[in-house]
Formats: sequence, structure tokens, C-alpha cells
Amino acid sequence: MTLNDLLQIKAQATRPLIVVHCGSTSKAQEAFEEYRLRDTLDGYIVLTIGASKNDVSLGITPAQATQLDILHLFKIDLADFVRVFNVGGYIGESTRRELEYAEALGKPVCFLEK
Repeated sequence: MTLNDLLQIKAQATRPLIVVHCGSTSKAQEAFEEYRLRDTLDGYIVLTIGASKNDVSLGITPAQATQLDILHLFKIDLADFVRVFNVGGYIGESTRRELEYAEALGKPVCFLEK
């Protein structure tokens, strides 16, 4: 299939919804992996974590961790809705801030667990 073929099909389609994934990378890693695939196959544009700031093997500095937090806020700006991976009911400090920001923007929020 050529680019022109794809562009013709795209011209008939509506823009997919954009979902951003939020949650503790240490407690919800499996959920991040599962829903990255599930949401993609369901036709969503998926914005998810690119790096876990708590992964010591990455050597992320405090300044880089702050930049990652800000980057995630920009992802929330772009998203149509937010999916929170609150495994075991856990919502950590970073996720709580992201949730507060999403709610301030009026973004719909879906939780993995009640």
C-alpha cells in the first residue's frame, strides 16, 4: 500500500481519541505494558511513559525527573482522556499531581480499579 493509498483512507477517517497513561511505574508496570497494546489495538493514540524516573539503572538526575514530570503534563494537555493505573488502589505523589492537573483541565479520567 502506498502513502497515497493510506492518505485517501485517512481522509475518510475521524481522528482517533488520544489517551494518556498515568500511574506508578514501580507498582503498575504490567498495566502500562498491557494497556499500551490494548489501547493501541482499540484504535487510540497512546501517550505513555518513555522512562521511569525511579529506575536507578537509568541514572536519572533530579533535574531530569522534574523534566519528565513536566513532559507528562504536556501529554495530559494533548490527551482526550486520562487512564490511571491505580493498582491495588495506589496513587502516588506524581500520579496524584497528574490527576489533579487533568481534573483542573476537565479531562475525563478512567481508573483501572474502583
